[in-house]
Amino acid sequence: MRKKIWSNLPAFAPQAAVTDRLSIANARGWRLREPSSGRRYTVLRLETRGGLVGYGEGGPVSAAEIADAKAAAIGRRPNETEFIRHRLAAVPAMEAAVNCAFLDLLGKDTRTPVYQFLGGPTRFKARVLAHLEGRTEDELATPLRRAVSQGFKAFTVPIPTRDSLWRMQAYVDAVRERVGRVRGLAGADLDFVLDAGGALTPGDAALLARAFEKDHLMWFDEPTNVLTNDGLARIADESVMPLGMGRMVTDIATFQNLLRWGSIDLLRPSLGLNSISKIKRMAAIAETHYVAVAPHHDGGPIATAAGIHLAASLPNFFIQQIPFPTSDRDAAMRAAITSGNQETAKDGFAPLRNRPGFGIDVDERALDQYSEERV
Repeated sequence: MRKKIWSNLPAFAPQAAVTDRLSIANARGWRLREPSSGRRYTVLRLETRGGLVGYGEGGPVSAAEIADAKAAAIGRRPNETEFIRHRLAAVPAMEAAVNCAFLDLLGKDTRTPVYQFLGGPTRFKARVLAHLEGRTEDELATPLRRAVSQGFKAFTVPIPTRDSLWRMQAYVDAVRERVGRVRGLAGADLDFVLDAGGALTPGDAALLARAFEKDHLMWFDEPTNVLTNDGLARIADESVMPLGMGRMVTDIATFQNLLRWGSIDLLRPSLGLNSISKIKRMAAIAETHYVAVAPHHDGGPIATAAGIHLAASLPNFFIQQIPFPTSDRDAAMRAAITSGNQETAKDGFAPLRNRPGFGIDVDERALDQYSEERV
């Protein structure tokens, strides 16, 4: 039996009256899976008694967790983010989805873009980073060229999987060869992030970071899944390579410790696991340590739109990661969900959408078509 944490919630106002036009009356969720990559995420639709509809996105969850989120949201007003944060603390992906949908509703109700609610704009366009799929140089070539043609100028380069019998120097040479080949395919004046995906030990990550100091990469992303002070000190203290971490972290206190130890140069909270309101809090803490924020994103196109609005509101924002699928089928699915491809760039930047809410039109027929399950 799943633990019910909401019985110990602090006192909150009762549900909105049934006559309140902004109280949530209906909710629906879709569990989505992209046909080729298998990438999963969850979309939530909330409708008020007055007929307004807002959409939110979070990471992959179960049908039971969607049902919990629906129960938490119904009867509440879209400004009750603190209630949702406490009520769905055990399911951070659904707290992210509900918070996202709440902001979309507030924007549509007042006919203003979401970034206005978040304190922006601090900028009128957001730098974007294409997250490339592929395990080999050949697999990376097609999405890289397509991303360049669509206006992206910064890209992730995943490191090769290391066999335990592979000598470390040979492995470093293999990573260097991959980076060199990808740079050669892309052309000049482009930036790259070395993405380890948390796969290395602190010692191996420190060695790789030192080896690439002179290559002027943007940063070394998620070099290890070890988040202890002594483990991360081996990487941070032995190299000047900037480090970005946090894609799996949902606890603000964990980020606070990473910042206090001086272990990271970029805060990387996931849009699928952390609500926009929570990331705002994380960014405020990071700002006091002179650390920039570059949210991690490996979900769907609705979260992409939300991430651009978040970027516009953060004074210490650096760049927003956007998934860039290899498969035409996956790209078609993402475009269908938002009634057209909204994940493009111009000279490396995505513009702000000055329309109510997140400024996108969600096609529920596409959600039905691509869903594994509707709840």
